[in-house]
Amino acid sequence: MALRIRFFEAIFLVVLIAFPVIDAYTSLQEVLRGHGLPVGLFPESVKSYHLDQSGVLEVKLDSPCIVKYETRVFFETVVRANLSFGQLKGLEGLSQEELFLWLPVKDIIVDDPSSGLILIDIGLAYKQLSLSLFEDPPICRSQGLSMNMAGRKSVGFQDQR
Repeated sequence: MALRIRFFEAIFLVVLIAFPVIDAYTSLQEVLRGHGLPVGLFPESVKSYHLDQSGVLEVKLDSPCIVKYETRVFFETVVRANLSFGQLKGLEGLSQEELFLWLPVKDIIVDDPSSGLILIDIGLAYKQLSLSLFEDPPICRSQGLSMNMAGRKSVGFQDQR
């Protein structure tokens, strides 16, 4: 009997070590809120997300789509970033339209929530927007993407010669 109990204790310890503890967060909105970010940074069409122990957040959407905040924002099917309190740094898969150009969003920062502002780093400049724009997850629209967005990565300086 004691041998059987020791066996189950050993199995239990192996399971605890081999499988990480399940996240306390049940939704992406809870993850964002728990890290001092507004819940409307990602659209309603989020299919799944994964936050690893090093803070890398990966968000998967049903399909690429466009959201309208103050300007249009393009979400690829997978968006990745390093998540820390008040920050999404090193974003991949997110672009913002500025003066008819699609620029990659590098970082999203909320330094001081009481200021009511969110800082968007688009590489060339920083934009300050009202946090109120990001209170609720927006609806993502996919119409018209095939013409406007599909070729945006393939057209570079060399292709235009």
